[in-house]
Amino acid sequence: MEYIQRAIQELQDKRGNQSGKRALVGLDGFVDTIIHLVAKRHGIGDDFSRIETIEDFGNRILGAVGKSANIEMYPKMEKLGGNGPIMANALCATGFPLTYIGALGKNAVHPVFEEFANKTSAVCVSDPGFTNALEFNDGKVMMGITKTLDDLNYESIIETMGEGAFLDTLSKSSLVALVNWTMIPHMNAIFAALTDRVLPSLPSIDGGRTFFFDLADPEKRAQGELIEALHAIAKFQNFGNVTLGLNLKEGQQVSEAFQLGESGEDADSLKRLAAKIRRELNVSTVVVHPTRCAACATKDGEWCVDGPYVENPKITTGAGDHFNAGFSTGQMLGLSPEACLTVGVSVSGFYVRTAVSPSLNDIDSFLRSW
Repeated sequence: MEYIQRAIQELQDKRGNQSGKRALVGLDGFVDTIIHLVAKRHGIGDDFSRIETIEDFGNRILGAVGKSANIEMYPKMEKLGGNGPIMANALCATGFPLTYIGALGKNAVHPVFEEFANKTSAVCVSDPGFTNALEFNDGKVMMGITKTLDDLNYESIIETMGEGAFLDTLSKSSLVALVNWTMIPHMNAIFAALTDRVLPSLPSIDGGRTFFFDLADPEKRAQGELIEALHAIAKFQNFGNVTLGLNLKEGQQVSEAFQLGESGEDADSLKRLAAKIRRELNVSTVVVHPTRCAACATKDGEWCVDGPYVENPKITTGAGDHFNAGFSTGQMLGLSPEACLTVGVSVSGFYVRTAVSPSLNDIDSFLRSW
């Protein structure tokens, strides 16, 4: 796999580009409880056989129709969650200083975010949401409580942070990542405030500014809202380079919304999907990352790389956010699109095996041992 060797060389040659780069990430925040569901108990504690697949879980639920079911949730760990905090945490691990703005605790930082808040100069705008992440060998089901995110809006950010501090932080950031559109009701208004009132007067930055967006499974939102959000995201292209990151399901939902006719999972289909979405929105980069590979499209072409898939991951919640962090790391270092994909799948692959966010040295070692 020559693309791995090319990525190793690019990473080695361009690590010096990290100097002076900063990131601004937001806006969600969740307390995640990673849960395995008990199929059959053999003893106390973790002495049980788990429900291993989503299909098995679905069959248990369907079997309760007209009756009832009692399914034990066994908590494996409690950790910081949300697309923004997980992505930001991974960016910190690769060595980028950043500021996090979001839902970490309004009156006091929730204990699960304390270390994260200290290392990211965090601005805490609202209380976090809560997620029970039901993990299976073939995917996960995220059961979220999101009401607290109703308090996240542009006005509450400015009230908490101060307009001057917000503009200063934004002006110094090479990467601005605004993620989890689906669960933040006022995100479209935040997008509009930035593109209409803030960014037109913001000074440029050496090397340009990248805006990264992640939708976070928009299935529960109306298709018209999704289209509105995507057009709002496209307006950021006037002020830098826009990257839209999508997992496979999200990519298929965007394809359906724009009637692009792409839903396949093979490499050629993924490249076509990314290219058609990019042309539809006229943005710099669109990424589509299923579980086993990742594809992207820019004005210069399309690429797809295989990922280091593992049958029995230690953790899957946050894998996509780690991919996003890895891809964004590659972009800030000035890597080629193919190398950005390769670093992205490597960061994700390292994380699902270890439940730890990798450093650049870890990524280099992982690539060399792949």
